[in-house]
Amino acid sequence: MKSIISDLHLKFAEKTWKETFQLVRRCMDKPKDSSRPCVPLLRSLERLQEVVNVSSLNTMRSRLEMIAKQQGMGFHITEATCYLTADMFYLEVVLLLCGGVEEVKVAPHGGSPVPSESFFQLLRLKQFTEFALKLADLFTQYNIPGDNDQKLKLFASLQFLGKDLEQISLLPCVPIDSAQGDMINNGRVGCLIAGKADCPLSIQFYSTPTDGMKTSDLPEEEMTDREMVVQAAMVTVDVSDVPHKLQTASVIQQPPQLDPQGYPVLLPLSEMPSEMLPACFHLKLQPAIPMMCSFVDKLRQITGVVMPDVDLQWAALPKLLMSSSPSAKIHMETFDGQDAIFTTPLPGSVMHSYILPGAAWEVPAQRGTVVDSIPFTHPAHVPALLELLRHQCVVNTLLRSCMTSQCTGTGSVCDQHFEVRPESDISCSVTFQGPHTDSLVVLLVNVSDSHQITCTLFGAEIGDPSMDENLSTIMKKSMSIPLALRTLYLKLEEITPAPLSASPEATTEAENDQSASTTTAASDTNGAFTTFSQNAALPEDDLSLSGSACYANSDKSELLPEINTSPAVSPYPFAPGGVFSHWMTNNGHLSELI
Repeated sequence: MKSIISDLHLKFAEKTWKETFQLVRRCMDKPKDSSRPCVPLLRSLERLQEVVNVSSLNTMRSRLEMIAKQQGMGFHITEATCYLTADMFYLEVVLLLCGGVEEVKVAPHGGSPVPSESFFQLLRLKQFTEFALKLADLFTQYNIPGDNDQKLKLFASLQFLGKDLEQISLLPCVPIDSAQGDMINNGRVGCLIAGKADCPLSIQFYSTPTDGMKTSDLPEEEMTDREMVVQAAMVTVDVSDVPHKLQTASVIQQPPQLDPQGYPVLLPLSEMPSEMLPACFHLKLQPAIPMMCSFVDKLRQITGVVMPDVDLQWAALPKLLMSSSPSAKIHMETFDGQDAIFTTPLPGSVMHSYILPGAAWEVPAQRGTVVDSIPFTHPAHVPALLELLRHQCVVNTLLRSCMTSQCTGTGSVCDQHFEVRPESDISCSVTFQGPHTDSLVVLLVNVSDSHQITCTLFGAEIGDPSMDENLSTIMKKSMSIPLALRTLYLKLEEITPAPLSASPEATTEAENDQSASTTTAASDTNGAFTTFSQNAALPEDDLSLSGSACYANSDKSELLPEINTSPAVSPYPFAPGGVFSHWMTNNGHLSELI
């Protein structure tokens, strides 16, 4: 065998790429089993085409043919025109002799070819990877199951759905910072990208902040720029094990009838032309979204369509978020094989450490699954589904803000340590040690819906009733727990007096004064010694940090238990016997206190 390989190497050592390419093509044209392509040869062809410069008509044809076969589409050639074909649409690509592209057209089933500027530009710039991805989305849109009659019915139903969603999208929405963000985060159907011949029907429904924090609540150095991440969904129709009634006409009357909120009335399918078909509409999420089990149940309640549990893999929500965050996987440390610790850098060379206790997040109520597709049957389901998805995305964004670590390695020295625990499916608590004290501070973050985030502070003697509102504003604008906690910690440092540090000379002088005072008190027969002892040596049970931040003037601080610093507690919060461990052992979850 080695001799044969060596002979082959010698035989083709001086062959050009073009000759090698043609050899592989000849081998692929004559497979031993026509029902199964030769995988090694197919991979060789793909690798060859990736390195061969597309500078001729033939090389462009070969590249387009490979892309078509990868998508499961047909490929045909007539002179200088290539056709990438599917059951419900086809692409027409007119080539130049030099390998360039003159024109690209897309023709849906029963329609005339329409020029596609987006496909044309991708091929003109030879961005074949992006071209293949866009073609895959279009193929998914038109890849309708069933026989020809069923395909046509489902395609017509999908078109009626798209037209109804487009009418709903023209409704006014609550104004916010920018027009695009307004439509994405507040529109009833988000930012709808109407389906065209070369573009599938899709919806952008959630985006994270794009700008740095522009609020007086944050110092200038805290303002950070973050890249916008847009969550989208492609609207498709797919086969179903159970027949569903789907629309065969618009569910919006003409002229539209408006409800008291000014929205068009969507008629039920029982009052409109419809047909039972073995399929249903789908929101194909891009990317998939980790969702809590309670949110998945709400999806089912909205649509009335069963999402098979066999397709859902359940795990703790932080684990699901970590699996979809490369930076979190790289910079995550394990603690006793269960807890997850993340180190997060902040402006001003500040390093935060966040611990997510495995025992708290692994309870059944806090488990979730990754959802990539949501079935539904009526246009009225879409606004409610999108609002629920936005709600989950806000929860995920806040938790991810504690996981996006950029530290250089493990074992980094952190300035502050925080413990994040779930309190419900829409709230969590962040516990940390206050500055200059051994007392604990708890921040409760509640996400009541996609537009309402409230922060409630416990155990911090701030004396400012607007602090909760300010923290809520910062949290909503930045969508970052670390940034909000950085602001809070700076505020606590301002109002919490630092412990006095005495010089050696001052210490010696104080000791001498104390010795003299003790001697004087001992000689006092009028009870002065008794008074001194009662004031200077309180019983051990009363060492409760009565002047610490844990005893605020506000009523809500009374909800926190008394924190006793005797016996001694480890200065590292997460270590066995540390502040967090000591407090949680004696007091349990915040939800048990509130």
